[in-house]
Amino acid sequence: MSETKEMLEATVKGLQDKVNQLNTDLKSKQQELEDVNKPVISEQTLHIIEDVVNKTIEDYNFECGHFEYEFHLAYDNKLELSELTFTDGYDLVEAVVTRIEKQFKVIKDEETN
Repeated sequence: MSETKEMLEATVKGLQDKVNQLNTDLKSKQQELEDVNKPVISEQTLHIIEDVVNKTIEDYNFECGHFEYEFHLAYDNKLELSELTFTDGYDLVEAVVTRIEKQFKVIKDEETN
């Protein structure tokens, strides 16, 4: 009886190991499928873009007029900021894109038929 139990436990463990390996393989193949049509970019280029985005945001002149905000009076009569929304997203994106474009030689994509 215990021999059968040990064999079943060993079989279950072996099958669990196979299932885990198959799940790992499945996740890997799903990622490959997701990435198949993505454009390729080198790590160096990615770091350049990251640095440009960080520098642009650090240098961006955020002003009070770029935000919508609401205040409310708290229970202890303190004025509190209850909502803050950045409304100048287009200009920030434009600044980031412009700086990125300055870092690279941009070529037009070939038209496909």
